Amino acid sequence: MRMSYQYVVLRCVPRPDREEFLNVGVVLHCQSADFLDVRWHVDRDRFRVLDPLLDLDQVCEALTFVEGVCRGDDRGGAAARQSPGQRFGFLKAPRSTVLQPGPVHGGVTDDPARQLERLLEQLVG
Repeated sequence: MRMSYQYVVLRCVPRPDREEFLNVGVVLHCQSADFLDVRWHVDRDRFRVLDPLLDLDQVCEALTFVEGVCRGDDRGGAAARQSPGQRFGFLKAPRSTVLQPGPVHGGVTDDPARQLERLLEQLVG
């Protein structure tokens, strides 16, 4: 069965004034499958080139928070107690932090988890 989904790419923006970023993750929401999850990867060598002073542990902590929101566990705080659709809305909202969501995109799939893995490979590497 083909199901529609939405996703956002998570970007690390070390210096918003320079508007430079690296993709670090993907959040995918498929309402009909009651699916909300994130996959992420931080390439420390690439970030050292972009901004050697960036605290990558802090970036990883922010991504762990996103995992908690997606999975509805304690790591996501109050946002994790909402429905999956509301949690996705929270995660896709624009922010002025080092970790920012890109625009919302969509598609169709018969396996949201596998599609999330594909998107991570294509968009983050």
